[in-house]
Amino acid sequence: MINLKSARKSNRLLKALTGLKREEFLRLAVVFGKNIEGVFKKTRKVALNLGRPFVLNTAEEKLFFILFYMKCYPTFDLAGFIFNVDRSSCCRWVSWFLPVLTKTLGKELVLPKRKISSPEEFFELFPEAKEVFIDGTERPRRRPKDAEKQKRNYSGKKKRHTMKNIVVNDDERRILVVSETREGKIHDYRIFKESEIPRGIPDSVVCWFDNGFQGVETDFPTLTVRMPKRKPKGKSLSETEKANNTSISRRRILSEHAIGAIKRLRAVADIYRNMRENLEDELMITACGLWNYHLREA
Repeated sequence: MINLKSARKSNRLLKALTGLKREEFLRLAVVFGKNIEGVFKKTRKVALNLGRPFVLNTAEEKLFFILFYMKCYPTFDLAGFIFNVDRSSCCRWVSWFLPVLTKTLGKELVLPKRKISSPEEFFELFPEAKEVFIDGTERPRRRPKDAEKQKRNYSGKKKRHTMKNIVVNDDERRILVVSETREGKIHDYRIFKESEIPRGIPDSVVCWFDNGFQGVETDFPTLTVRMPKRKPKGKSLSETEKANNTSISRRRILSEHAIGAIKRLRAVADIYRNMRENLEDELMITACGLWNYHLREA
């Protein structure tokens, strides 16, 4: 098994293995430990001290495993080799500890919201937000065996099978809202329209988009939209329009930075290969929560 004591001595090593610095890891472990016993008893329905000695004895070790899985995304065979257990044990650990981590991040108030129903709710949740940056992100997945699933998940843009989310962040790169995970065939703008996100953003909040959201000003006239101007067919943009587009792109890059920060965790960057239903969505929301936690504690 990886020596946690050695990893804790080096900020660089611990961050490479878990995505968190030593102080962030230790603070999160305290809250994680308080949550794990109740959830673990509910899952196993037995006392924690029964059965064979558990390989991961402390809350820190359990947290280390699930963070290591999120950050490095090893196969269960590789994780089993590293932690000196059978691959099936690693599979069970993920199913046990990931919900605990998600719950812990929720209690820490760092999980992004899944939907916002009204501007009043937006102001209540994010009173300091004056502008938001909205973009879609795709994550690769294994090619499904079912023909219909193949069609739904094939992305013409990426030329591969993917999953998509709409991510809304603020000017500090904090993730405010993440849509539910959808199939790669669906266009980013369609996911945005079918979610409750546009109906919950107040007109006083500036929304930054890229050109993939063409039509948003017409479909949602109450939104205050900032978007680069697309070059007309057969014509060219003026120097003023080009300069304005450059200015918008430089500001909107915060969206790319936020999404890139989420994808420091390879569980949401590498090709998704798990079989459990809805795990792809749980990994995404947890990854966003970990980034928000890192931002808050940094």
